Amino acid sequence: MLYQTYQFQNDLIAPMRFAARWGMALGDAFGIGLADDVKRKALATMEMVSRFELSHTRPSFGIESVQVGNREVPVTEEVALRLPFGDLLRFRKDVDTPQPKVLIVAPLSGHFATLLAGTVQTMLQDHDVYITDWTNARDVPIAAGKFGVEDYVSYLIRFMEEIGEGGHMLAVCQPCVQTLVAVSVMSERKHPCTPRSMTLMAGPIDVRESPTSVNDLANEKSLSWFKQRMIQTVPLRYKGGGRRVYPGFVQLISFMAMNMDRHKAAHKGLYEDLAEGNTAKAEKVKTFYDEYFAVLDLTEEFYIETIDRIFQRCELATGDFEYQGKKVDPSKITRTALLTVEGGRDDICAVGQTAAAHDLCSSLRPHLKRHHLQANVGHYGVFNGKRWDHEIYPVVRNMILAME
Repeated sequence: MLYQTYQFQNDLIAPMRFAARWGMALGDAFGIGLADDVKRKALATMEMVSRFELSHTRPSFGIESVQVGNREVPVTEEVALRLPFGDLLRFRKDVDTPQPKVLIVAPLSGHFATLLAGTVQTMLQDHDVYITDWTNARDVPIAAGKFGVEDYVSYLIRFMEEIGEGGHMLAVCQPCVQTLVAVSVMSERKHPCTPRSMTLMAGPIDVRESPTSVNDLANEKSLSWFKQRMIQTVPLRYKGGGRRVYPGFVQLISFMAMNMDRHKAAHKGLYEDLAEGNTAKAEKVKTFYDEYFAVLDLTEEFYIETIDRIFQRCELATGDFEYQGKKVDPSKITRTALLTVEGGRDDICAVGQTAAAHDLCSSLRPHLKRHHLQANVGHYGVFNGKRWDHEIYPVVRNMILAME
């Protein structure tokens, strides 16, 4: 009933948001005769009320152009391949010289792929960029079937086939495991579209290394507890009505609870900036939370299998991970270069968890392996922000270039 309760509450507050937006739409006509500071505070209050909701639709990446060399090049989003649970999205550019093709593998963890907009923007300077654009599970009809961890791997292989030979893969956070599995399978099969390089960034390859609070939470409870407490049924008003999911709003609440004081302070500051007319400063905060409050649901099977196979049993690290009934063997990777990236202050995926991939890829020669530890960076700083742009990205770019 949790999903229905959430939906009821959202419907109940909707008229208040509508009224607030109507008041804001009046603009200068609102509050005639009021002092400017009083009017700004009233409008700021209405804007805060209007923003009191979550979005369940993917925001725009907002990337219209990128600097390539000495010129600004327009960027166009296009769907290269459409599948029920996710699309292969390409950021097409009109450039004079072909650039390395890179698939950015986005997490399926409650947020849309647009969480990596900054990663894409930076990569676009030197690469032909694709990304996994996962679909909100509540919008996928039950007739489309199930989508679990192995299905995710199959999607990655299919996406690399669509991209063609000579591509590269860059995985962020949770899907580092599925990416390593996909490359292992493709390598063993001698698939012509096996990527030339694989970059794994802040991912849980082996969560037994320096366990974090996230890892502890996944292991404190039984699978039956997660099924009973976290899995909900999508209301019938949606395309996926009746599908069993892990709701994105539950994941968001869990994330926010870890740093609630910071989020409260951010919204207090947002109100003050709006009331004082600090438009530019307020816009930065709004942009961040527009993305942060856009959530998507995960299928029950993907969520439960992730906890079971990746966080509780660590199947890939222990050599027990099976794909289509056969054990996955990362030692079969012999030609795909491996780069792992970790943040020194990552409290979600601690130091050592991603680097564990090097031991698993035991057949790779030393010159095809590299590890980069970025000091003074938390989880999100690994793939977004100044440190990513100026210190981590050059390492990624050089690894890809070396394999071209």
